[in-house]
Amino acid sequence: MPNTKNAKKAVKVIERRRVRNQSARSAVKTAFKKANEAVAKKGENAAELVVSAASLIDKTASRGIIHPNTAARKKSRLAKKLNKATAGA
Repeated sequence: MPNTKNAKKAVKVIERRRVRNQSARSAVKTAFKKANEAVAKKGENAAELVVSAASLIDKTASRGIIHPNTAARKKSRLAKKLNKATAGA
């Protein structure tokens, strides 16, 4: 339990940030999943989905919501799968 007035305010701020960060992480997971599925099914809009997912991943990493190395790893895996799928076609 917060003891001071400032600590009580900090708890409110932390909760607001937690909810916002959780939403952003969820959006990244969804975009990553959709891009992965499109690449696996060799959909015609797979490249667009990968680009939009990479953009979203970059934005969340720049805001400090996810670690930069995590962002790089996710983008790399998406690009690798897309390149493999397009090379085989």
